[in-house]
Amino acid sequence: MSATAIGFIGLFFLFAFLFLRMPVAMAMLVVGFFGTAAMNGFPAALSSLSSETFEVAVTLPLTVIPLFVLMGNLAGVSGMSADLFNAAYSWVGHKRGGLASATIAGCAGFAALSGSSIASAITMGRVALPEMKRFGYGDALATGAVAAGGTLGILIPPSTGLIIYAILTEQSIGRLFMAGIIPGILLTILFLVAIYIVTRIKPEVGPAGEACTMAEKLSTLKRSMTIVGIVLATIGGIYLGVFTPVEAAGVGAVLTFLVALYRRSLDKEKVQFVILQTLQTTATVFMILIGAHVFIPFMALTGLPTDLVTFLVNLDVGKTGILFLILITYIALGTFLEGLAMLVLTLPVVFDVITQLEMSPIWFGIVVVIVLEMGLISPPVGVNVFVVKSVAQDVPMGTIFRGIWPFWFAMGVCLMFLVAFPEIATFLPNTMFGN
Repeated sequence: MSATAIGFIGLFFLFAFLFLRMPVAMAMLVVGFFGTAAMNGFPAALSSLSSETFEVAVTLPLTVIPLFVLMGNLAGVSGMSADLFNAAYSWVGHKRGGLASATIAGCAGFAALSGSSIASAITMGRVALPEMKRFGYGDALATGAVAAGGTLGILIPPSTGLIIYAILTEQSIGRLFMAGIIPGILLTILFLVAIYIVTRIKPEVGPAGEACTMAEKLSTLKRSMTIVGIVLATIGGIYLGVFTPVEAAGVGAVLTFLVALYRRSLDKEKVQFVILQTLQTTATVFMILIGAHVFIPFMALTGLPTDLVTFLVNLDVGKTGILFLILITYIALGTFLEGLAMLVLTLPVVFDVITQLEMSPIWFGIVVVIVLEMGLISPPVGVNVFVVKSVAQDVPMGTIFRGIWPFWFAMGVCLMFLVAFPEIATFLPNTMFGN
């Protein structure tokens, strides 16, 4: 049997396993192992399994994942997420759609600590959804704002998605973090614009909340400065060259832990929760990376990625046309594949295409992450939608999916801005490291 045929059989089984809801890490691991065994024998497959597992486990840059996840979990249990929401609410909650806007702002701030879309959606959902329900917000707008706002967790640094992209493509984590800041702010603003448009068309879905006094505004703003200080210390330290990303993650985790101790917000149950959540998230990410490092070499042996790269590069549609095809493919895959799975499955092919077309790999990393965000709220998989459903159990799935569309189109507008003006993503990395 030819290598190409074995490759197609491997892909068939991979998608079959994913369709049967097998975890993506195990699906890639199984297909990669037995595919390598079919081509080079079981000794080679066992060698690949052991060596790649060890290589991922001892990769120093990956230390940032458990540290940033720990930082986010500590911020959640210490009440920092509630501080962000309360501060945003006190300033804009009295306006039409203000609570939804405060939710987006809170998600953006919490994303700068957690690096996880799921953590952002769950944490802010528990804080914001009861308040929006109390003030009579439409279920679609309320849940849509939480689901979409949570996706900022994989764009605004520190971002797990950007870390995995950096590892798989051998790019600088620090440069990618810097590249995500301006697009993250831009997307946050576009989400706020989407809320404004929705509430202008249907004022009843986003009624104004209670007005706060200036003293209350300043009080909530002062309390939220803790999280702002930690973000400036970590991300600012990377930008100024004071810390490496790994060191910044360690500093951030320690500072967040000290704040949690100072607030006396840690007890035995919360400590157990933080540790278990950190271990679970870290193990999931590492398993996906191990599976990818076993599956990708098998694909390379079959020659399929090389053939596909050659086909795409030789298409007579120009750079923009090829980029458009790639983005459309990602959006389509996002309707049924989880974001990180999409990243590890497609990058071996897509990144080579981007490199041969001489496009910026840093810029493309931000573009890919935004497309992954679109997948996180796209039906029928939409992981963040299911997360929000677990918090708002009385809201039908159809209502939540209906609420995400204004934000989905806002992501599309952000993508168009990035394609038209790549400097939005490359400006900060270039000022940090030079051209």
